[in-house]
Amino acid sequence: MAPELLLPLLFCAGFAAGLIDSIAGGGGLITVPVLMGIGLPPQVALGTNKLQASFGSGSAMLHFVRAGSVKLGDCWYGILWTAIGAALGVWAVQLLDATLLKQLIPWLLAAIAVYTLCSPRLGAEDSHARMNPMPFYLLFGLSIGFYDGFFGPGTGSFWTMALMMLLGCSMMRATATTKVMNFTSNFVALLFFLSAGQVRFLEGLVMGGGQFLGARVGSRLVITRGTAFIRPVFISMVLVLVGRLIYLNIK
Repeated sequence: MAPELLLPLLFCAGFAAGLIDSIAGGGGLITVPVLMGIGLPPQVALGTNKLQASFGSGSAMLHFVRAGSVKLGDCWYGILWTAIGAALGVWAVQLLDATLLKQLIPWLLAAIAVYTLCSPRLGAEDSHARMNPMPFYLLFGLSIGFYDGFFGPGTGSFWTMALMMLLGCSMMRATATTKVMNFTSNFVALLFFLSAGQVRFLEGLVMGGGQFLGARVGSRLVITRGTAFIRPVFISMVLVLVGRLIYLNIK
């Protein structure tokens, strides 16, 4: 690829990923292949991806907070346990084989897609919570945070579904809260990759600029159009993610 086209490509990829990720998750489907496609080693591509993803999730989080869709004061317990879980996940990935997760996750995501399709009222509005917030965030902050640090694909889908089913959040509020947790695990993982020298700053910052703008557009669409807009995008991205992960497992 011509050098003069590289940075514009990264910016556009970041914008598209930020737009999609702020609505339904799955932006990593775009960014990780692009980073590896320009020749970055896998660990450096993952570290650089965490840098640019922090811009996108941070931008979406700020937009949702300013719009009143989520309150950081209500999420502090989740932020704490998600940070701990992500740190443990990044540490564990250096020691353990991710093959089992790669084989298991597509089927969990497929179950999420089927359940959402079969539950048309799921997330239409806030409903009765099945768990108290403190044990919920302890359990899912540690587990999903660990997963995001260890492997990553589908993190937003898992958070959104858990928030709707167990805390009774509407799909819009669940999406907003998910961005707070995504930013937490992205930022913590980024710190570990930085300490290992596995981040390319030029590529990550250019893509991060696109992520920031794309996430602002996407989060604005979520707020203005609501669940009727989020739902089909969410299901579509989960199915695309399932297909991609199954393809990688077969390959």
